[in-house]
Amino acid sequence: MRISSGKFKGREIGEKRLFGIKKGKDELRPTPSKVREALFDILRSELEGSCFLDLYAGTGAIGIEAASRGAGRIVFVEAVRFRSDAIEREIKKVKFEARVEIHCDEADTFLAKVSRASEHFDIIFADPPYASEEIEKILPLIEEYGILDVKGVIVFEHSKKKKMPERFGTLACKRQYRYGDTMLTLYRKEG
Repeated sequence: MRISSGKFKGREIGEKRLFGIKKGKDELRPTPSKVREALFDILRSELEGSCFLDLYAGTGAIGIEAASRGAGRIVFVEAVRFRSDAIEREIKKVKFEARVEIHCDEADTFLAKVSRASEHFDIIFADPPYASEEIEKILPLIEEYGILDVKGVIVFEHSKKKKMPERFGTLACKRQYRYGDTMLTLYRKEG
């Protein structure tokens, strides 16, 4: 995989061994490059200087792309240790450690921690395993913990077969984008 734009444009990322394991929680399904490019076109006006949370980070491609395009602080959350370690190695290669945090945690555990620390994010990107029930688990937590900034945005990447709620508490679905079998669903706070 290559970074498509910004400071690290053209840089190859993602260690080959990350793609070898194909079972359960260890299965990796990287965001296709056309979907990554579309995501950052959607977020273009909000990215500069933002605090960006990459949940279910996998290879770290989304967060590294956010860093390349001007995000101010990037937080990676990846539950699989060898993947979070690989993200750390990638960050060191691009010499971007000062603006990055990497957490080896389950998404719900991490969200509880940042809630207690009263942290907020401008952009939350979540790409859980398609066949899981993770979206149903973390959407209520994001709402309950109030970690999304008032003018922030949440983007879920999911299968086109997944039905997303129009509304959840103060979070309202604003737009959906389809790219083949992949959907990006965008939520913002209302009220």
